[in-house]
Amino acid sequence: MQVNDEIRTGRSCVFNLHAHLVFVTKYRRDVFSDRVLNDLEDIFKSVCSDFEAELIEFNGEHDHVHLLINYPPKVAISNLVNSLKGVSSRLIRKKNYPEVQKKLWENTLWSPSYFAGSCGGAPLSIIKQYIEQQQRPH
Repeated sequence: MQVNDEIRTGRSCVFNLHAHLVFVTKYRRDVFSDRVLNDLEDIFKSVCSDFEAELIEFNGEHDHVHLLINYPPKVAISNLVNSLKGVSSRLIRKKNYPEVQKKLWENTLWSPSYFAGSCGGAPLSIIKQYIEQQQRPH
């Protein structure tokens, strides 16, 4: 798979897929410090690499994180999210950060829910207009 600026190519497709993901800690507990967020970023980059995806941007606050991911069409977002959350939870808990350990509930780092939004490219109104203006044969 090649990366060419924003457009990526696979064996049989050309694509530019981005998702904005938000993960919230269990019960919105304030557990993240700068050092935990730095570790999370490295973990997320590694997991993305395993999926032939790329972590484009990452940041977070005390109780949630935001990820901007570029991913191939063969990857189901739900599978990627499950791996991102599962691996990060296991590895962060293994490091025994005091700020995390004292606020965890039953060794669960993440809320079971998440936000996923598609993003990037032209606004939907422009794409809709482009499709409407195609020269349909009579």
